[in-house]
Amino acid sequence: MPRTSSKPTVPLTTAQSLGSLVKSCRDIMRKDKGLNGDLDRLPMLTWIMFLKFLDDMEKVRETESKVAGKRFVPAVEPPYRWRDWAEKQDGITGDALIAFVNQEEAVRPDGKKGTGLFAYLRSLRGTNGGDRRDVIRSVFQGTVNRMVNGYLLRDVLNKTSGIHFTSSEEIHTLGHLYESMLKEMRDAAGDSGEFYTPRAVVKFMVSVIDPRLGETVLDPAAGTGGFLAESFEHLKKQCKNTRDQERLQKESLFGCEAKSLPYLLCQMNLLLHGLEFPQIDPDNALRFPLREIGDRDRVDIIMTNPPFGGEEEKGIQGNFPDDKKTSETALLFLQLIMRKLRRQPKPGRAAVVVPNGTLFGDGVCARIKEELLKEFNLHTIVRLPTGVFAPYTNIPTNILFFDRSGPTQNVWYYELPPPEGRKNYTKTQPIQFEEFRPCIEWWKKRDENDRAWKVPAKDVLKYDEIGGLLSVNLEIKNPTGKDDFEHLPPKQLVENILKKEHQIIEIMGEIKQLLAEGPK
Repeated sequence: MPRTSSKPTVPLTTAQSLGSLVKSCRDIMRKDKGLNGDLDRLPMLTWIMFLKFLDDMEKVRETESKVAGKRFVPAVEPPYRWRDWAEKQDGITGDALIAFVNQEEAVRPDGKKGTGLFAYLRSLRGTNGGDRRDVIRSVFQGTVNRMVNGYLLRDVLNKTSGIHFTSSEEIHTLGHLYESMLKEMRDAAGDSGEFYTPRAVVKFMVSVIDPRLGETVLDPAAGTGGFLAESFEHLKKQCKNTRDQERLQKESLFGCEAKSLPYLLCQMNLLLHGLEFPQIDPDNALRFPLREIGDRDRVDIIMTNPPFGGEEEKGIQGNFPDDKKTSETALLFLQLIMRKLRRQPKPGRAAVVVPNGTLFGDGVCARIKEELLKEFNLHTIVRLPTGVFAPYTNIPTNILFFDRSGPTQNVWYYELPPPEGRKNYTKTQPIQFEEFRPCIEWWKKRDENDRAWKVPAKDVLKYDEIGGLLSVNLEIKNPTGKDDFEHLPPKQLVENILKKEHQIIEIMGEIKQLLAEGPK
């Protein structure tokens, strides 16, 4: 039986009704000739929801300031707040609405001539080293209104006004909505080598890295901010006073995201969690020459899932050492992460998702891994089950955990099994945090078992007689497990297939001979 509550409630948007509301908005947008598919519709919907969310947050802050007897300074002034131009169902519409949103100068909702909405938002400037106004400005620098029909835009605004961002339940619901929006965006974009990291994987990585208040956390490929949001929640529990809160807000979390839609989603996601001024760089994290990154640029912790399968342009490749230049994005990010980890006084630590090819790759990949083993302590590789990143890719993935405490002596492997009775994950049945529990329990008190094994670093590094590097194969199978074809190197996979083909041919030959001999 459902439980009832006697508490007064504000209108709540359930996951189902929020999903339905978003579907209605997208159906309206489909009629607009300025939009071409979900890659146009989702950014539109996101900036609209961002402004609604912003105004709801401002209302809460204004009320809190009045109760505390403090002066309230809004981030957005009238008549540019959501309540001024978007909230009224019969408000500004048609060509006047499009002009107000798009043009440098237009007739505002209050009837006066002045700066247009986007032009105003891009002109905002924070004080005292930055505040929410700087976030708004950076978000709208790369945002464009592509809708051309002001009446359809009015219909979308009216629907969006049904979302209430003033309750924690709805903020949680919006988090789920973002996940589905991001998945749809990835589906619409095709395979771009960038995959949404399941929340369970993010939570596991943050849990074992265990950021402490006072440490700096970086995600150089932040996407929608999953690692930073989870780190914020983790650090928030450690705050005991105002100084702790200030440290968390201003000195702890940093990110980079070069693509405009994930960047906008990242800003909104972090604001939703309570980070007042997300410090997210909107440019490519790989744009700086590696040799120019010094101690002042280094951080305590890096957690990330860099894009893999993508290719970087020659200009970016030129920022890396001659013997380690590559177009493979994942390998460039791995070098950046190694360079950005703090050395002193406390060694920095990292957790990085990599595709399986990184483990057995040769050439440049081998030279990068040689540096990783000789200059860093690659203490753990967690092997994720197949399909964790479905439906975007079935490429097997691993999480590398390393720090700057010294060269690697031993590499521990932990193989995470798929759930009992299932071979794969799906969009509707993703990996769950509970599946990481045995690994978390094993983490601090390690022993070899049917899921965990240890390999000396010297057994991985292979050299010729004159000291030339031959290979650095981190693709070490579980000594107690059966062959896992998804995790085998291509060469070994081909050999295994050929071996099985020969066995089949031999068996078929024997059957043929028995049939030829006939019944005895």
